[in-house]
Amino acid sequence: MNTLLILPIVVPFLTAIVCLLAWQRPRMQRLFSLAGSAALFGAALALLTSVWQNGIQATPVGNWPAPYGIVIVADLFSALMVVLAGLMGLLTVLYSWASLDRPREAFGYYPLLNIMLMGVCGAFLTSDFFNLYVWFEVLLIASFVLLALGGERRQLEGAVKYVTLNLVSSALFLTALGILYGLTGSLNMADLARRLPTIAQPGLVTTLSILFMIAFGVKAAIFPLFFWLPASYHTPPVVITTIFSALLTKVGVYALIRTFTLVFTQNPDYTHTLILTLAALTMISGVLGAVVQNEFRRLLSFHIISQIGYLLLGLGLFTPLALTGAIFFMAHVILAKSALFLVSGVTQRLAGTYDLKKLGGLYQTQPGIAVLFLIPALSLAGIPPLSGFWAKFILVQAGLEAEHYLLVAVALGVSVLTLYSMTKIWAEAFWKERPPVTDGKVLAPAGIQAQKWLFLAPIAVLVLLSVVMGLAAEPFFLLARQAAEQLLHPAAYIDTVLGGVP
Repeated sequence: MNTLLILPIVVPFLTAIVCLLAWQRPRMQRLFSLAGSAALFGAALALLTSVWQNGIQATPVGNWPAPYGIVIVADLFSALMVVLAGLMGLLTVLYSWASLDRPREAFGYYPLLNIMLMGVCGAFLTSDFFNLYVWFEVLLIASFVLLALGGERRQLEGAVKYVTLNLVSSALFLTALGILYGLTGSLNMADLARRLPTIAQPGLVTTLSILFMIAFGVKAAIFPLFFWLPASYHTPPVVITTIFSALLTKVGVYALIRTFTLVFTQNPDYTHTLILTLAALTMISGVLGAVVQNEFRRLLSFHIISQIGYLLLGLGLFTPLALTGAIFFMAHVILAKSALFLVSGVTQRLAGTYDLKKLGGLYQTQPGIAVLFLIPALSLAGIPPLSGFWAKFILVQAGLEAEHYLLVAVALGVSVLTLYSMTKIWAEAFWKERPPVTDGKVLAPAGIQAQKWLFLAPIAVLVLLSVVMGLAAEPFFLLARQAAEQLLHPAAYIDTVLGGVP
């Protein structure tokens, strides 16, 4: 058994158990979570290094060979996603130390966070659709409790919307799995990649692919299935919003990319053209929702949706360069958007509100925080030489090569509107003078001085990585390109998973 493949699942699971054993000791839970998330990140880096040097790796669970048993597998794409999950877990724990209120912290936050990280890593590493369904349910349970943790009215309202739509998605996914198993006798992705081209009912296969697209589309928040996200993501504490933004919708996008590059590739003229249409509509609807918002986190939540559209664009174009751009963009947007959410949390601590109309003057009083906002904001808009510029440049070039000029125009237009909305935040929260209190309500900001480094260090790390991705883009591009080649030429993945099974 390859230990490196198992560690990203086992480490957060054991960390959650240890944290539960320290239920009455929040301080011990913090230390255990920090050690566990650091170990997860280290294991993820070791796994990525091993896959980079030695190729795709797989290990059967319980010594049951594929396609009968579950196989844990890592190619460059899944290993990179596990690294990003480990990084975000580590930074989230650090930020939680300073920002999370003690009642939530004492009532299961750290065990739930680690269970969610286990589900995320399991979803990235599985090669079996039913196992993917199981990991989705682990994610849903942990994230639902995290979303509702604290029991505030707006949290419960957002949590109900979140869990209802995701349960519908899970039901569709399970239905599709039943039909797929009845049709092929297998749920192993590599085995399905061999079997589906031989099915005598191609129309049924295409219909199944649409069911999977809808099920994963709800979890990825694509058009028109995204409305649960801006109704829920702004309701919990900002550190929970950040980890949700970084990982949960990305698991849905990962499932779409894996499924429509490995399993459902028989009718790309239909399926991938539909994905391109959804990409354009997702970009447009997300950014238009963002530009009319005046609440910091809600504005950023709509931008999660618009950025998902760029990831779908890379999948829909279905070329080596386009998938390279999608993978590069995935890493970029996780870093940049997480930094922006964490900055929004700092501004709320300083000013007592997320309402942009009530904010102002932060550039004069907190220039360092202003810079930590400005860099990822410009990166998100695609301003050179930051990571967002190269991510969008690759996708735009891929669109031009494929002669999808309208989609390129949409992507560029959405970038302009993204820059407009980021400028709006800058002008309202940082540049203008703080407006006087007119409604008789005096805000009581909590401040950040006591634990300033815990607030700012995670943001600084994310901003630094985003800058490095832009200024030294070539090694990241090469990694993304090799990962894209593995997705487009899955023979090595199939052989590794099936272990030579005919």
